[in-house]
Amino acid sequence: MPEPIEGVTFHDEDWYAEELTERHFVGCTFHRVDRTEATSRGAVFDGCTFGDVLFNVSRHVDAAFMRCVFTRCNLFEAEFTGCKLVGSSFDRCDLRPLTVDGGDWSFVTLAGADLRGARLTGVRMREADLSGADLTGATVSGADLSDVQWRGARLSGADLRGSDLSGLDPTAVRRSGAIVDAVQAVTMVRALGFEVLG
Repeated sequence: MPEPIEGVTFHDEDWYAEELTERHFVGCTFHRVDRTEATSRGAVFDGCTFGDVLFNVSRHVDAAFMRCVFTRCNLFEAEFTGCKLVGSSFDRCDLRPLTVDGGDWSFVTLAGADLRGARLTGVRMREADLSGADLTGATVSGADLSDVQWRGARLSGADLRGSDLSGLDPTAVRRSGAIVDAVQAVTMVRALGFEVLG
């Protein structure tokens, strides 16, 4: 991997459809950068700030966005495959429809995020903040959701099958029509204080 680019500010730049491969950015700021239809493969962004950046229809494979801050960014139809976003936060971002396949999104802050119709499969999201997030109609399957902050989240019509919901308080979320499997159903019933007898 090339030497890291540290502390650089990129402002009003056109990176449309560019592919970043094995690049490493540390503490950099990206403001109004157009990354529409761009690709990141193995790229690393460590402690970077993204403001008003366009990630529309972008593809990210085995990339890392560690402890990054995304503010007012547009991620329309963005896809993340096997990516690490540990400790990153999203504030007032357009995240619909977001696709995440695998990777580690632990400690990510998505409080109040509009994630309606998102597809989050096989991703690790331990201790993520989803409080107040709208996951109506989303698919969140096979995900590690242990110790996630759920209060006020909307899960109506969401497909949650195969995900770890052990820390979910059913009374703290909107859950009408949410789909769970038999094991999860038992977990939900026990969380409500019921005894399950075989």
